[in-house]
Amino acid sequence: MNYMEIPSFNIIGIDVVTTNENGQSAQDIPALWHCFFSEGIADRIPNKTDQTIYAVYTDYEKDHTKPYTTIVGCKVSTLDEIPAGMAGKVIPAGKYHQQVATGNISQGSVYNEWVKIWNSGLERTFTADFEAYGARAQDPENAAVDIFVAIK
Repeated sequence: MNYMEIPSFNIIGIDVVTTNENGQSAQDIPALWHCFFSEGIADRIPNKTDQTIYAVYTDYEKDHTKPYTTIVGCKVSTLDEIPAGMAGKVIPAGKYHQQVATGNISQGSVYNEWVKIWNSGLERTFTADFEAYGARAQDPENAAVDIFVAIK
Protein backbone atom coordinates (compact mmCIF):
# COMPACT_ATOMS: atom_id res chain seq x y z
CA MET A 1 0.00 0.00 0.00
CA ASN A 2 1.18 3.49 -0.81
CA TYR A 3 0.74 6.01 2.03
CA MET A 4 1.89 9.61 2.20
CA GLU A 5 1.41 12.82 4.13
CA ILE A 6 -0.06 15.56 1.95
CA PRO A 7 -0.05 19.19 3.07
CA SER A 8 -3.28 21.19 2.88
CA PHE A 9 -4.07 22.89 -0.40
CA ASN A 10 -6.76 25.11 -1.91
CA ILE A 11 -9.05 24.25 -4.79
CA ILE A 12 -11.49 26.31 -6.83
CA GLY A 13 -14.01 24.78 -9.20
CA ILE A 14 -17.63 23.87 -9.65
CA ASP A 15 -19.46 21.58 -7.26
CA VAL A 16 -22.49 19.39 -6.74
CA VAL A 17 -23.91 17.61 -3.72
CA THR A 18 -24.59 13.99 -4.66
CA THR A 19 -24.88 10.50 -3.25
CA ASN A 20 -23.95 7.01 -4.40
CA GLU A 21 -27.46 5.88 -3.43
CA ASN A 22 -29.70 4.80 -6.34
CA GLY A 23 -26.95 5.59 -8.86
CA GLN A 24 -27.37 9.35 -8.38
CA SER A 25 -23.62 10.10 -8.49
CA ALA A 26 -23.36 8.24 -11.82
CA GLN A 27 -25.60 10.99 -13.24
CA ASP A 28 -24.40 14.01 -11.25
CA ILE A 29 -20.62 13.59 -11.55
CA PRO A 30 -20.45 13.08 -15.36
CA ALA A 31 -22.78 16.11 -15.72
CA LEU A 32 -20.38 18.14 -13.53
CA TRP A 33 -17.42 17.11 -15.70
CA HIS A 34 -19.38 18.00 -18.86
CA CYS A 35 -20.12 21.45 -17.46
CA PHE A 36 -16.47 21.90 -16.41
CA PHE A 37 -15.22 21.31 -19.96
CA SER A 38 -18.09 22.78 -22.00
CA GLU A 39 -18.04 26.06 -20.06
CA GLY A 40 -14.24 26.38 -20.00
CA ILE A 41 -14.16 26.50 -16.19
CA ALA A 42 -10.41 25.78 -15.93
CA ASP A 43 -9.64 28.91 -17.94
CA ARG A 44 -11.73 31.04 -15.55
CA ILE A 45 -10.04 29.88 -12.32
CA PRO A 46 -7.64 32.53 -10.97
CA ASN A 47 -4.30 31.86 -9.25
CA LYS A 48 -3.86 28.28 -10.52
CA THR A 49 -0.66 26.62 -9.36
CA ASP A 50 -0.53 24.09 -12.22
CA GLN A 51 -2.64 22.57 -15.02
CA THR A 52 -3.72 19.43 -13.12
CA ILE A 53 -7.49 19.01 -12.81
CA TYR A 54 -8.80 17.67 -9.51
CA ALA A 55 -12.01 15.90 -8.58
CA VAL A 56 -12.48 16.28 -4.83
CA TYR A 57 -14.98 14.37 -2.70
CA THR A 58 -15.63 16.12 0.61
CA ASP A 59 -18.21 17.22 3.16
CA TYR A 60 -19.32 13.61 3.61
CA GLU A 61 -22.55 13.34 5.60
CA LYS A 62 -21.26 10.05 7.00
CA ASP A 63 -19.34 7.86 4.54
CA HIS A 64 -19.36 7.06 0.81
CA THR A 65 -22.91 5.68 1.07
CA LYS A 66 -24.41 9.03 2.17
CA PRO A 67 -24.48 12.50 0.53
CA TYR A 68 -21.19 14.30 -0.13
CA THR A 69 -19.90 17.20 -2.23
CA THR A 70 -17.92 16.73 -5.42
CA ILE A 71 -15.77 19.61 -6.69
CA VAL A 72 -14.08 19.55 -10.10
CA GLY A 73 -11.45 22.25 -10.34
CA CYS A 74 -7.84 23.28 -10.03
CA LYS A 75 -5.36 23.81 -7.22
CA VAL A 76 -4.89 27.51 -6.46
CA SER A 77 -2.50 29.59 -4.36
CA THR A 78 -5.29 31.50 -2.61
CA LEU A 79 -9.05 31.48 -2.09
CA ASP A 80 -9.18 35.29 -2.11
CA GLU A 81 -10.78 35.40 -5.59
CA ILE A 82 -13.55 32.83 -6.11
CA PRO A 83 -15.47 33.59 -9.32
CA ALA A 84 -19.27 33.76 -9.20
CA GLY A 85 -20.84 30.34 -9.59
CA MET A 86 -17.74 28.56 -8.34
CA ALA A 87 -16.74 27.09 -5.00
CA GLY A 88 -13.49 27.26 -3.05
CA LYS A 89 -12.34 24.70 -0.51
CA VAL A 90 -9.32 24.06 1.68
CA ILE A 91 -8.36 20.40 1.43
CA PRO A 92 -6.97 19.43 4.84
CA ALA A 93 -3.49 18.10 5.40
CA GLY A 94 -3.41 14.46 6.33
CA LYS A 95 -2.38 10.91 5.69
CA TYR A 96 -3.52 9.62 2.31
CA HIS A 97 -3.53 6.24 0.60
CA GLN A 98 -2.70 6.46 -3.12
CA GLN A 99 -4.06 4.18 -5.82
CA VAL A 100 -3.78 4.58 -9.57
CA ALA A 101 -6.64 3.99 -11.98
CA THR A 102 -5.35 2.96 -15.40
CA GLY A 103 -7.18 2.47 -18.66
CA ASN A 104 -10.02 4.11 -20.53
CA ILE A 105 -11.73 6.79 -18.42
CA SER A 106 -14.95 6.68 -20.47
CA GLN A 107 -15.16 2.93 -19.89
CA GLY A 108 -15.10 3.31 -16.12
CA SER A 109 -11.45 2.86 -15.16
CA VAL A 110 -11.68 5.46 -12.37
CA TYR A 111 -15.04 4.23 -11.09
CA ASN A 112 -13.77 0.65 -11.07
CA GLU A 113 -10.82 1.71 -8.91
CA TRP A 114 -13.22 3.39 -6.48
CA VAL A 115 -15.18 0.14 -6.19
CA LYS A 116 -11.92 -1.52 -5.12
CA ILE A 117 -11.35 1.25 -2.56
CA TRP A 118 -14.90 0.95 -1.18
CA ASN A 119 -14.36 -2.79 -0.70
CA SER A 120 -10.76 -2.54 0.56
CA GLY A 121 -11.33 -2.10 4.29
CA LEU A 122 -9.18 1.06 4.39
CA GLU A 123 -9.73 3.02 7.61
CA ARG A 124 -10.97 6.18 5.94
CA THR A 125 -11.49 9.55 7.61
CA PHE A 126 -14.04 10.85 5.06
CA THR A 127 -12.56 14.36 5.24
CA ALA A 128 -11.54 14.85 1.59
CA ASP A 129 -10.54 12.35 -1.07
CA PHE A 130 -9.41 13.38 -4.53
CA GLU A 131 -8.38 12.35 -8.01
CA ALA A 132 -5.58 14.15 -9.84
CA TYR A 133 -5.79 14.31 -13.62
CA GLY A 134 -2.27 15.36 -14.54
CA ALA A 135 0.03 14.72 -17.50
CA ARG A 136 -0.51 10.94 -17.36
CA ALA A 137 -4.27 11.41 -17.79
CA GLN A 138 -4.15 13.44 -21.00
CA ASP A 139 -4.98 10.45 -23.21
CA PRO A 140 -8.43 9.45 -21.88
CA GLU A 141 -8.31 6.07 -23.61
CA ASN A 142 -5.05 5.10 -21.90
CA ALA A 143 -5.00 7.25 -18.78
CA ALA A 144 -3.35 6.94 -15.39
CA VAL A 145 -5.31 8.86 -12.72
CA ASP A 146 -3.94 9.19 -9.20
CA ILE A 147 -6.56 8.67 -6.47
CA PHE A 148 -5.83 9.85 -2.94
CA VAL A 149 -7.99 8.60 -0.06
CA ALA A 150 -7.79 10.23 3.39
CA ILE A 151 -7.03 7.58 6.01
CA LYS A 152 -6.60 7.36 9.77
